Amino acid sequence: MAKARGRKSDLDDRLFWMPSEEEIKNASTTDVYFEYAREALRFAGINPRVTMEVFTRKNPHGANWAVVSGVWEVAKLLQGLPVDVDAMEEGEVFLTDSESAVNEPVLRITGRYQDFALYENPLLGFLCQASGVCTKAARLVDLAQGKMIIGFGTRRVHPALAPIVERSSILGGLDSVSNVLGARLMKRSASGTMPHAFILCVGDEAEAWRIFDEALPEEVPRIPLVDTFSDEKFASILALKTLGRRLYGVRLDTPTSRRGDMRKLVQEVRWELGLRGGKDVKIIVSGGIDEKDVLELRDVVDGFGIGTSISAAPVIDFCAKIVEVEDRKTGKMVPRAKRGDLAGRKWVYRDAQTMSDVVRARDTPPGKGYAPLLKPLIKNGVIVRDFVPLEELRERTLSLVKKVAASSPALRWDAGGPQPRAGTS
Repeated sequence: MAKARGRKSDLDDRLFWMPSEEEIKNASTTDVYFEYAREALRFAGINPRVTMEVFTRKNPHGANWAVVSGVWEVAKLLQGLPVDVDAMEEGEVFLTDSESAVNEPVLRITGRYQDFALYENPLLGFLCQASGVCTKAARLVDLAQGKMIIGFGTRRVHPALAPIVERSSILGGLDSVSNVLGARLMKRSASGTMPHAFILCVGDEAEAWRIFDEALPEEVPRIPLVDTFSDEKFASILALKTLGRRLYGVRLDTPTSRRGDMRKLVQEVRWELGLRGGKDVKIIVSGGIDEKDVLELRDVVDGFGIGTSISAAPVIDFCAKIVEVEDRKTGKMVPRAKRGDLAGRKWVYRDAQTMSDVVRARDTPPGKGYAPLLKPLIKNGVIVRDFVPLEELRERTLSLVKKVAASSPALRWDAGGPQPRAGTS
């Protein structure tokens, strides 16, 4: 690799601060204390068979549901290791309960600890980041009530994360995303409008819009930015006059410092366009949009461009904890967990009609109509689950989110002793 002339490179073997796929696969991105633990266990000749569960104790949004994503990448990470893995489906909705000591595992690994100890770090990274983005996207889509949402967020993250941010956004229900590589990897077309920089380079809004119209192929929607030099209302009128029937929509990207009453501003634009034959022109708003803005504007706009609130969404704080360990004397698996965690393997069953779940200490449904959420993903290192295309997963996730958001799902548990009262934890 060529080094900068006249000065020493800050990296010896790469250009950017990012791992290769091989380094992720061989667990080079792990935390060093996992290496210490494995070395010490090897020294002592201790390598028990264990069961480890991945779950979260809290939901960053305060709701009682979230969406798990990153499962398929975990499958590829652990593929070839002598382990068994059961997991929820990619894009599955899972439940949380801040008042309960019991949590739903979204993924479970069984194997000899030394064989997968180093992989705890990367597998949590896959799940936490993707699930956070996917959950935020799903929440926004649910609030938008059918209005279009385009993902604009990858400029706010390290470029190495751009593809997974975009995939997680689409899985969560977004209509489209702007990142070129992210869209290409999903075999989709990227969506976007135009940057302020383009208009500033031309120096005149109307001229810039005409150049854009003449230069770009027909399949690119003509959606001018209408807040570069002048008032959004008058710029929208000018855009209609300039492009006529070729005008698909206008985008208001007004900064917070100049926004004022955004709802009234949108209504002004709608009125003025309608007076001039532009009643079908779409109005897209962007610029710092989050859940509150979607709630306030969803009935007066046609779509949203949402960036930072999705790409910088809080992660789902999954942890991976051992709950069973092979007894060194008897060879039997026995429940064992650290203080504050619940020992023993757990199964999750759902009543699809009510979206209510039961976490059980045994592998039997709690009643008719309940189906397991944890299903085989890997058997002795071999992926045994069929890959489901992203578009099919997206439609399933949209359906699940719509259902759970409209219901009052309960999370119950059954450890084999006295049953908690129905609807409580």
